[in-house]
Amino acid sequence: MQYKNLFRKLERTLSKIEGSSDQLATTAEILRRLVDDFRDDLGLVGGRIYARQDDAYVLEREYPEGRARLGFRIPSAYPVIQELAVQGFVYRRVDDPDVDREIEGALGVEVFAAIMVGDDNDQIIAFSLADDADASHVVHTLNTVRHAINLKLRHEFLQDRVLEAREIQLSLLPPNHKVFGDFDIYAQTRPAEEVGGDLFDYLPISKRALGLVVADASGHGLPAALQARDAIIGLRMGVAESLRITATLDKLNKVIHRSALASKFISLFYGELETNGTFVFCNAGHPPALVWDGAFMVELNRGGMVLGPNPEAAYERHYTSLSPGTVFLAYTDGITEAEDAHGESFGVERLRRIVRSRPWPDAKGLVESVFDAVHAFTGREQPEDDQTVLAVVRARSVAP
Repeated sequence: MQYKNLFRKLERTLSKIEGSSDQLATTAEILRRLVDDFRDDLGLVGGRIYARQDDAYVLEREYPEGRARLGFRIPSAYPVIQELAVQGFVYRRVDDPDVDREIEGALGVEVFAAIMVGDDNDQIIAFSLADDADASHVVHTLNTVRHAINLKLRHEFLQDRVLEAREIQLSLLPPNHKVFGDFDIYAQTRPAEEVGGDLFDYLPISKRALGLVVADASGHGLPAALQARDAIIGLRMGVAESLRITATLDKLNKVIHRSALASKFISLFYGELETNGTFVFCNAGHPPALVWDGAFMVELNRGGMVLGPNPEAAYERHYTSLSPGTVFLAYTDGITEAEDAHGESFGVERLRRIVRSRPWPDAKGLVESVFDAVHAFTGREQPEDDQTVLAVVRARSVAP
């Protein structure tokens, strides 16, 4: 088989292997696939996986099973292991001068090739070979296999860390739906990657006041997600009925400014909704939230600059009122800046038209209509930037 075709086959084989949080399980599946798929190409007849434990490598897996005793230990001082640690690869016959016949005899091996894998060289994959295997062919190919396996293991490790971060981020989000007095509240976020820099939150302040937050850390992905997480945690720790909104944002701004993360700018809309409809808010460089009372549309754009760039930035609170039948909508710029195939942005005016389009009996219907409209406009299944929408609908007054 030509090398190019062989490498394509190797790539296909590794791509079929599903990742596991257990690196040994992933390596065992790689061993099984290689023996099955490359038996004829390379003369592979079986294999074993050793894991480093203290001053030895211990046999953990064998394929096919039954030839050797699991738990068999090979000292790290064994010359073959020493060469393997330096070169990453060895090819040996049992009659080679540096081969210990007692060790290899216990494993039932006559001809073998081994590769060392893992960032810390913590695993060895040893292949038993047919007597007529082409040594130069095996050496060349399995060296490439070693690099491919290391890339696969690193990818799985990083993917696991990202998924763990996603679980942490999702655990910080409140349930999408909330009822507060006669206010129906619903929010949803859709990250551009596994994790994103957008977050929303509902912060209980007292029986008569609820904090509403929409935040957007610059960029997206893991750094932005970590920064947004810190902002939400900071708000949760800082808000209280007796503490002014501006004092909380002043402190949070200084914390974000000192952050070592590359993503250290956060736009944030924070408001405190009272049961009587009074809404105290501060917009820290965030896209203006919309308030629609059925006759007039108001944009809530006052407050201060984005959090982070200037530790001495000043923030002001402002007031509005959500009367019966009023709709409130907060969002991130991933909504309004979403582009269609021609590079046109969705824009604020389309968002305003959705809010005005009909009476909204509940907040969920409004949020889903916004996402549906953006999806139809862009034609993309996955957004290019994180997208978040939070809506509040106050019930209309019921005549006595």
